[in-house]
Amino acid sequence: MTPAQTLRQIYDLTEGLVLLSLSNEQNFPSTSGNMTENFEITVSTAAAMTVALKNVSYGDIYTELQANRCFNIKMLDGALLTLRYRFRAGAVCEHSLTYFPCPDLAHFQNEPEIYLEDEVYADIISRNIVTFPVRFDFSDDVGKFVEIDHPLSHMTLGQYKNCRIPVCSPLTPLAFGSFILRNFYNTAFRKYTDQLPTSALSFHKTIAANERKIPHLVCCE
Repeated sequence: MTPAQTLRQIYDLTEGLVLLSLSNEQNFPSTSGNMTENFEITVSTAAAMTVALKNVSYGDIYTELQANRCFNIKMLDGALLTLRYRFRAGAVCEHSLTYFPCPDLAHFQNEPEIYLEDEVYADIISRNIVTFPVRFDFSDDVGKFVEIDHPLSHMTLGQYKNCRIPVCSPLTPLAFGSFILRNFYNTAFRKYTDQLPTSALSFHKTIAANERKIPHLVCCE
């Protein structure tokens, strides 16, 4: 995928969620650089994302990200989606795709009957739900790469420092959006699946041979 195609997918994902009334706040991407040389797609408030690396409570992380509007998309339940990509000579060299759900769903779970008719809330009104962040990272920096222990492309769950589940390749914006909707808003996903933007485009595979031998995610064939 090219930088232009990636940027277009972020717009398509954002506009699609807005049109389906799954998002009520959004920041369209900002860019810097030249698409044929060094190019970055991010949000203007991306500097606030550094809080996610600090040793503070998840509630504090979420509060600071929300206060600084550090997101591309804010879902109706408060979840924040942020997509950042970097390209070098037209090829993706880094990305960070994050899902930070609202840490407090009490107002949905205390009065579930109010939300039962709305598909976007159907999957979060159970009291036994525990929210946790999800992050997809990719870097082609061979200095950081350690086969299995630090895959080039990987998924991290719950901010665990050493949780790096191998992913077959960098993730496209629409693939990331589909993953979040399918797994955390499945009722809405099944209802609106025909109206959500899709694409057959993908990034090149980066998974190492030994990483294929352990549990990993396949996002393209």
